[in-house]
Amino acid sequence: MAYSYKKIKFRNKSTVDKLVIEPIERFINNSTMSGVVLFSSALLAVILSNSPWSHEFHAFWKYPLSVGFGDNEISKSLHHWINDGLMAVFFFVVGLELKREIVGGELRDPKNALLPILAAIGGMLIPALFYFFFNTEGLTAKGWGIPMATDIAFALGVLYLLGDKVPLSLKIFLTALAIVDDIGAVLVIAFFYTSEINFMSLATGGVVFVALVLSNILGVRNTLYYGVLGIAGLWMAFLMSGVHATIAAVIAAMTIPANVRVSEREYMSGLRKLLSQYRHENTTEGPTVTENQLHILEDIRDFSKEALTPLQRLEHRLHPVVAFVIMPIFALSNAGVTFSGKFVDQVMNPVFIGVFVGLLAGKVMGVFGSVYLLSKFNWIKIPKGMNNIHLLGAGFLAAIGFTMSLFISELAFENETYIIQAKMGVLFASVIASFAGYFLIKLANKKETEKKSTGLGEALLREEMK
Repeated sequence: MAYSYKKIKFRNKSTVDKLVIEPIERFINNSTMSGVVLFSSALLAVILSNSPWSHEFHAFWKYPLSVGFGDNEISKSLHHWINDGLMAVFFFVVGLELKREIVGGELRDPKNALLPILAAIGGMLIPALFYFFFNTEGLTAKGWGIPMATDIAFALGVLYLLGDKVPLSLKIFLTALAIVDDIGAVLVIAFFYTSEINFMSLATGGVVFVALVLSNILGVRNTLYYGVLGIAGLWMAFLMSGVHATIAAVIAAMTIPANVRVSEREYMSGLRKLLSQYRHENTTEGPTVTENQLHILEDIRDFSKEALTPLQRLEHRLHPVVAFVIMPIFALSNAGVTFSGKFVDQVMNPVFIGVFVGLLAGKVMGVFGSVYLLSKFNWIKIPKGMNNIHLLGAGFLAAIGFTMSLFISELAFENETYIIQAKMGVLFASVIASFAGYFLIKLANKKETEKKSTGLGEALLREEMK
């Protein structure tokens, strides 16, 4: 979601601030930019995969990297380290978002959560059934989880391209739906795309998890502590256990404290006292502050830190890293599909068709169809400000599977041909879904505007007749 606060403007800015720092900050804080960067990275990967440098591009991601000492060394390709290691940070942020939504967001109130939960369930089950329809048996049947996922960054990026005319209820609905969808994707990876389990390593991970939970209960709030214990302990144990390591990141995120030590009222009162002390301190003639002022400013910093939850601090700091570093790198290493001379064979096969139809038809039918039918029977109500065209557009935006779908493609298949076919299905469906969702929601906004104008006109006419 976009922030509504107005940032304080400082005087005497340097040239570097004006020409470098501020433009970068505006770019990062723009809600649409993460989706644009992600799409650009995927497009670059496709271009390079079909260029004269295709062989070198693919060979680069297969470069082996080793971590560890002696017999405890783990050796994997750069591609695997990105998917198992770097993407763990992505899943960690997903876990932080999930906990925030459950503790204090849209998923906290069961009444608000019911609609996106039902829509997300429909949007996961129907695509899987569509995929199964085209891949009933054999190795290709393992790809049923690919069309189940929604890419929240892409979906919200498209939504924010439409500006402020998009109903707030639609933004909340799609965000909550994508969060529930992420929960489903994580569970699918944990239970269905896990290799043979080493129970000793898993038990070690369990001990680390208990230690993290106890740390939370005992009041430990240092984010570095949780990071070190989560990565060095939990993530490494899961990596060695056979359970996909990214699941450890979600579990670790759930242990991060989500409470404040200083309430809003206490913070406002304490801040006023500290500012009053700062105001009455003697100042220096130069650009530096006095010793007492320095201590007061440090107190303000520490006091402000206690008024924010460690969970939100971590999420806020990691979000730009994930959006503008990790996800683009993931897209570069995973979205590169080479279109061979037998293009028709690449798209006219059960894997491509199952993923493509599963996302485009299955997601739309699952999200739009489930909500539409439930509203017809008066079991649920469509949120205020939304109409059926908004809902249909949201169904198409939910069909943007990109990041999660590409990730599951790598887990579902070992056969490179199947992986390429699945990725092509994801890319083709996501591009079409983006445009369809954009134009449908734009049409829905136009109809809502016309409806309001007509209603206002009729009201004015009735006033004149009186």
